[in-house]
Amino acid sequence: MSGAGEPPPLDLAALLRALDAHGVEFLVAGGLAAIAHGARRMTLDLDIVPRPDAGNYARLAEVVEELGVEGETVADGTFRELDPRDGVDLARASNVTLRTGAGRLDLLNAALGAPPYDELASGSAQVTIAGIPVQVVGIDDLIAMKRALGRPRDLQDIADLTAHEAGEYPPPAPSAAGE
Repeated sequence: MSGAGEPPPLDLAALLRALDAHGVEFLVAGGLAAIAHGARRMTLDLDIVPRPDAGNYARLAEVVEELGVEGETVADGTFRELDPRDGVDLARASNVTLRTGAGRLDLLNAALGAPPYDELASGSAQVTIAGIPVQVVGIDDLIAMKRALGRPRDLQDIADLTAHEAGEYPPPAPSAAGE
């Protein structure tokens, strides 16, 4: 059970089933996309790039209503007055973090380093995650997005992705005991 300040654990299957059932068009990005392309890592959320269309945001709001939202919504890095059950509100921020009953869902409406949605979608790859076919941001676009963010985790993902593409894998991380 999650504490008051913690999001519920990620139930990836529940999130993807809800998005699929409501016909939301999106691309998987972030950590899950990195995993789909061969990075060795864990993720605690689902990052998606939704198709920027009013009807799509309305369907996304239905998903949020169905799953429920816990706590305040973070938009563009700060707590903002935003109704996550309103498609117009979901579309008006560059990035939205929602703590749903099925775990954290991040909407990347204006993902750094990403081309426009249709171009991003044209380079995507279809994979099956939790039994649901989804489109995942293509590896070149994913690397560009992670490079634009430049956080240590993103730079590690780039190293893992490029090593995987070259047929290599990065050496295991040193243990906490320093062995």
